Amino acid sequence: MLNQTSIWKVLITVFVVAMCALYALPNIYGEDHAVQISAGRDAQVTQSTVAEVETTLKANDIAIKRLEFENDQILVRVSDSDTQLKARELLEKQLGDDFFVAMNLAPDTPAWLEEIGGTPMKLGLDLRGGVHFLMEVDMNEAINKALEDAVGDFRTALREEGLRYRTVRQVEEHVDIVFRDEETLDSAEFFLRNRNRDLTFTERDGLVLRASFSEARLAEIRDYAVKQNITIIRNRVNQLGVAEPLVQKQGAERIVVQLPGIQDTARAKEILNATATLEFRMLDQTNDIRDALNGRVPAGSQIVEDQQGVPQLLEKRIMLTGNHIIDANSGVDEYGISQVNISLDSEGGNKMSRATRGNIGRPMATVFIEYKATDERDENDKLVFEKHEEVISVATIQAQLGSQFRITGLDSPKEARDLALLLRAGALIAPIQIVEERTVGPSLGQENIDLGMQAIMWGLAAVLVFMLIYYKAFGVVANVALLVNLVMIVGIMSMIPGAALSLPGMAGIVLTVGMAVDANVLIFERIREELRDGRSPQQAIHHGYDSAFSTILDANITTFIAGMILFAVGTGPIKGFSITLMIGICTSMFTAILFTRVLVNAVWGGRRVEKLAI
Repeated sequence: MLNQTSIWKVLITVFVVAMCALYALPNIYGEDHAVQISAGRDAQVTQSTVAEVETTLKANDIAIKRLEFENDQILVRVSDSDTQLKARELLEKQLGDDFFVAMNLAPDTPAWLEEIGGTPMKLGLDLRGGVHFLMEVDMNEAINKALEDAVGDFRTALREEGLRYRTVRQVEEHVDIVFRDEETLDSAEFFLRNRNRDLTFTERDGLVLRASFSEARLAEIRDYAVKQNITIIRNRVNQLGVAEPLVQKQGAERIVVQLPGIQDTARAKEILNATATLEFRMLDQTNDIRDALNGRVPAGSQIVEDQQGVPQLLEKRIMLTGNHIIDANSGVDEYGISQVNISLDSEGGNKMSRATRGNIGRPMATVFIEYKATDERDENDKLVFEKHEEVISVATIQAQLGSQFRITGLDSPKEARDLALLLRAGALIAPIQIVEERTVGPSLGQENIDLGMQAIMWGLAAVLVFMLIYYKAFGVVANVALLVNLVMIVGIMSMIPGAALSLPGMAGIVLTVGMAVDANVLIFERIREELRDGRSPQQAIHHGYDSAFSTILDANITTFIAGMILFAVGTGPIKGFSITLMIGICTSMFTAILFTRVLVNAVWGGRRVEKLAI
């Protein structure tokens, strides 16, 4: 008989709708105001820290909904924002500067839902509140670092080629190589020109060969600096588990950072300012550090203190910078001692191999370098950064190293994990400064949510009433499909990693509510035409769905292509709109064609029907 749905279509429809409904469920539980406590570089969150937090809050009559301790972080859930603010202030005073205390919003999802990966739909900055930063990359430092790398490469290459030189030094935005005679200079120029196609070489008085970056190379350095910094900022924020960030390029030198859900601007700055650089250097064992401490520092060396404040005499020559690290994981060696396993890119592996070939048995230092903005500005009205250096690890080179090696000599598993996180997240190519800061309060975000929900509900109600009046019993089927469509959109948005609902995204949902019934209107009108042509109700239903399918498919494909173009070329709000639009098109196709067909067949199919209420 006509209009009977096969069991596999029914099962697929039920399964898809049930899965979307299950993953949409966490959105009804809401969020708790929470205080998040994590350790700084010189501290560790332990059970004693948990006990101290509980004691402090109870002593000040602060009610705790729930306290969670996992992933080396403490999350204290409280009832409202006032209690949250009071708790943060108390804990900051009690725990001191060794711990980061931040306000946050934590999902109140049941444990059984979390175990299967159920999480609420992420909300954008305009809905959830949070902080917005506009950051500027220090391009001068990016170029300086590239010049420093060139200095090291020139020294190594000339030494391996057997070309003797007096000195290689950086002079402003150039590298000058001083030779002993004209013949060596000519040989070196020929050798370096063929080896470095992106550099220009000119001879100068005094047997000096000057190397300069070409304009194309300078543009490449600036572009790479911004892209690398974007990647690293995103990695740092993600791995610290504070928020799902929006990090994207704006203009030639600027980066936009948005952290939805972060209520503590100071904490957000702490995260961003934690971005730093790493360098690997050899300890200077040929000179006495006592002489250096008395003011007689060798020309090629530098004093840098370690984490305990003990001075270390290091060679100025940089073996490798952190931007060549592609992976780092903490672990233990065969003796149970903490270590960090490091993987380098091919260029970094070659550099490390050359640098360690003749230094087996010597200690190598890992130097943590942080750039802190001062109150001074240069002639271009940009902040001047002050460089802070600290030795975080000293390890003896056991063999010639390549793309894979390990750092040992660490004091604890926590130090190994922290160092692995720092290395894995990467090193900034150049320091950055915050040039604009904006905070969107949760109250404003809630107002946007309320207004957006009103728009969705009013639009939904109007469509439901129209369909019910105009198409009668079939209007009920379309209305059920429309409600299921909304649930599916929310469920899919909750399942997609990194997807966040913004205010334009809510506009996309409102538009989808109107578009979702288009397919049903086409089908129902086709069924009416078939009935007017004298077909039986069963034949009218069958031909109505079959005939309207191609028209529905063509219309939705063209709209979906437009959504893809918006997503590809758009940024920020436009992407948010296009995502919900494309998801809404897919779910409306499913509900209008497959879901309603299952319902219609269940009610009218497979039996004798004299008249349709349509």
